[in-house]
Amino acid sequence: MPAPDFQTLLGFFKAMANESRLRMVGLLAERERSGQELAELLGLKEPTVSHHLAVLRSIGLIATRADGVTHWHALRGEALTELNRALFDKSAAGALTAPTVSWEDKVVSTFVTADGTLSQIPASRRKRRVVLAWLVEAFDPTKRIPEAEINEVLQRRHWDSATLRRELVGYRMMDRQAGVYWRRPKEEWLSE
Repeated sequence: MPAPDFQTLLGFFKAMANESRLRMVGLLAERERSGQELAELLGLKEPTVSHHLAVLRSIGLIATRADGVTHWHALRGEALTELNRALFDKSAAGALTAPTVSWEDKVVSTFVTADGTLSQIPASRRKRRVVLAWLVEAFDPTKRIPEAEINEVLQRRHWDSATLRRELVGYRMMDRQAGVYWRRPKEEWLSE
């Protein structure tokens, strides 16, 4: 089995982090069972058991066969063994260190479209600050910039450059005097 990727491992651990599914795997490790039998043994309704079986099937942990109107479910022990072996293989350890996406990056990806424009200015002050911090990076901190140039850069991102300018100044990310703007140091920005 090739080394599992991060999403495969995440799917496995999510599936196994449920008590009912974990108990179901234990019961299926003993022998093949029907959905009705699992429901009785686990004290669950059959639709709930079907849902749990579908989750386990989606990660390849169980196999299902039909016998008339009865569906029999069995643990695919080899799948568990292969995943376990791959998980503890040193070459697969990198899959566990998948890059994490920060909350700020998620906010930016929510409000910035593929072409780099803002879909909207966030209503939430906290999210708006994140988007403004992303926007202000377009300006050189060592330069004084005329308002016309500020507008040009902001309008490439969103049509309402006046609101964005006011917000950048309001969050103390930029300062202005006589129609000239400059970027302030990060430590002076308002936190929210």
